[in-house]
Amino acid sequence: MSCAISYYLLFVFPGCKLLAVELTSSNTKPVVQEFQSVELSCIIKSTVTPDPRIEWKKIRNGETSYVFFENKMQGDFATRAEILSRTSLVIKNTTRMDTATYRCEVAAPSDTKTIDEINIQLTVQVKPMTPRCSVPKAVPVGKSASLHCHENEGFPKSTYSWYRNSEPLSPDSKSSTKSHNSSYTLNPATGTLVFHAVHKGDTGRYSCIATNDAGFAKCEEQEMEVYDLNIGGIIGGVLVVLAVLVLITLGICCAYRRGYFANGKESGESYKSPAKPDGVNYIRTDDEGDFRHKSSFVI
Repeated sequence: MSCAISYYLLFVFPGCKLLAVELTSSNTKPVVQEFQSVELSCIIKSTVTPDPRIEWKKIRNGETSYVFFENKMQGDFATRAEILSRTSLVIKNTTRMDTATYRCEVAAPSDTKTIDEINIQLTVQVKPMTPRCSVPKAVPVGKSASLHCHENEGFPKSTYSWYRNSEPLSPDSKSSTKSHNSSYTLNPATGTLVFHAVHKGDTGRYSCIATNDAGFAKCEEQEMEVYDLNIGGIIGGVLVVLAVLVLITLGICCAYRRGYFANGKESGESYKSPAKPDGVNYIRTDDEGDFRHKSSFVI
């Protein structure tokens, strides 16, 4: 009924305005770097209520919490946030956890439309940390080699670029005049550099830089050496090992023949009876299993 009356008044009196609270913002998607201050703009465009109620809420990962409620800051915002120009919110010393949607709500009981709200999407950018780089120290000619570079602190996510001897490597090896002899694949999103078949020209000092909108970070240079594979040396080494094994085998056989490994225990058949003294004859009986002696005295 009230809406119909309002539209009737607008038709009859074109200069008449609806008594409705209305909000606006100078920036609904502010971006700030970590540890800096930011203003979330919420402006009351129109209202007739002299003292409207202001509330700020934070929505992150589907959960809603109060930032400003009952005329005071809530939680950790109590020490690092304040209301500016009646309705705007200023957050100091922002962190990556402040990245969220913030809702400004205004209740104006005296207006025809008593409540209005506006959402502000805040993005806190974080500089990359020093990336972790992995470079093989030595690779034989013709073999593949994988170099890795990664960091997970930056926001938004970092992209990666590789350098050899302080010179940037093109993402496409075929399009680079300096790397036309190289065959590699560089993935800027993952930071992986793969050489499909290295050659001597790929030897050098490699480093990686992680970059995002907030800044960049670089890992220390690491040396990768590409060496020739000595086939002749490998074959010679194998032959030497075989010769040593043959000599050891011959030595063991000779030692056996000369009796160096014979058993020191005598067998039952080779047992020699102790010498018997003169005048004593030994007789073995079947039931006793041992020897008895028979004395024989010669006078």
